[in-house]
Amino acid sequence: MISAAARDALSGWLDAQAALKGSSKNTIDAYGRDVTEFLSFMTAYKGEAQGLGPLSALSVRDMRAWMAAVRSDGIGPRSLARKLSSVKSFMRWLADREGFDPTAVLSARSPKYQRKLPRPLAEDAARDMIAQVELQSQDGWIGARDSAVITLLYGCGLRISEALSLKGSDAPLSDALRIIGKGGKERIVPVVPVARRAVADYIRLCPWPTENDQPLFRGKRGGALSPRMVQKVTEAARLQLGLPASVTPHAMRHSFATHLLNSGGDLRAIQELLGHASLSTTQAYTGVDTARLLEVYDRTHPRASGGKG
Repeated sequence: MISAAARDALSGWLDAQAALKGSSKNTIDAYGRDVTEFLSFMTAYKGEAQGLGPLSALSVRDMRAWMAAVRSDGIGPRSLARKLSSVKSFMRWLADREGFDPTAVLSARSPKYQRKLPRPLAEDAARDMIAQVELQSQDGWIGARDSAVITLLYGCGLRISEALSLKGSDAPLSDALRIIGKGGKERIVPVVPVARRAVADYIRLCPWPTENDQPLFRGKRGGALSPRMVQKVTEAARLQLGLPASVTPHAMRHSFATHLLNSGGDLRAIQELLGHASLSTTQAYTGVDTARLLEVYDRTHPRASGGKG
């Protein structure tokens, strides 16, 4: 049982995350689950509901006990690192409000893990995937829909959530799309002709009307198309093509970035297209080496290029 004070504090922190950082609903929900589980553990571990006073007195030993319990549940290092990050953020915010020292919590070390990025497809394999996805349904409009979604991921570098957030008002697609990505960050993404044609073919075949305030991509019964359906059709297509399990919808976006870079695309421009907050993320995403990254830095950084300030 979580104390009323702790629950109120959690609610206040989540509101602050949504308002100040522009975190998405899914991210806020994940934060809430992580911290709720932490507070519930501390209640059971200590034998009583943890109000703000007991929370301010958490020790390194308490943190180790919680992390050991999480690991014993079969949670991997990456998920534990995310949970710990949520807890630290909450406790840092609470410490600022209540005036206590959160060092014991903040000193807990995040488990090391190797971040796994989806491997890019070869260019011909990416084209084969788009064609194969369309053949997975006997309903022509559903095949056209799935092909259009995958084409947007590969042709424009969209995330699944971004493609499925498109509304009827976005159609017909123009030469560029205004996308609101992670953290509410806005970017403009060019739309290649093949993507515009794929979406137009889907709209022409779709039995559901294109309405401005409704999702552009519809499920079989007319509701919003779910990410899980895109994942399932991608899995079926890659199995038929004999491609590895690393071929996922997100790998299509990853392939977009890698193929663009291999064709001479500028790393900084690719960063903007993907909506990455930092160039180092794009570096890891595309597997570009440090020398290439430094070349971009030298060309774009004000000091490196001779600018002042």
